[in-house]
Amino acid sequence: MTVTIRPARTADVPLIRELVDHYAADGTLLSKATVTLYEDIQEFTVADVDDEPVGVGALHVMWSDLAEVRTLAVRPSHLGLGVGGLILDELVERARLLGVDRVFCLTHEVDFFGARGFAKMLDDGVTTQVFAELMLSEDEGVAEFLDLERVKPNTLGNTRMILRL
Repeated sequence: MTVTIRPARTADVPLIRELVDHYAADGTLLSKATVTLYEDIQEFTVADVDDEPVGVGALHVMWSDLAEVRTLAVRPSHLGLGVGGLILDELVERARLLGVDRVFCLTHEVDFFGARGFAKMLDDGVTTQVFAELMLSEDEGVAEFLDLERVKPNTLGNTRMILRL
């Protein structure tokens, strides 16, 4: 089995759509409009196994020192093979190259992220001034990071986790 990690292309949106739909059905991921997937394609990384795309993940920069891992998903047929970990490693390395000090995720997969150095967030994660700036964002992921009341239905059962680089 050969795993290759690469930047996503617009041709990968059907795979991303398939994975989002699959994992949104049980609440593991939030559904996203297809147009949003195209708009955010430059944030995505794809894992190919033997030249077949089987997993995806995205890194979204939220602030000068903070980014979020989003939409990390692997086809059920390829779970347990280390593909998700390789995608996460690539996203964390991309965060380092961008100069980000912390990587956030909102997840049901606490053990997966915990085994890779992520810890449960115990505070707001940003200063009052940065919090105020982030409040201006229309991005739902930013609202989830801030733990705003309006996104509570999206975050039920999820754990806010952070990795300090």
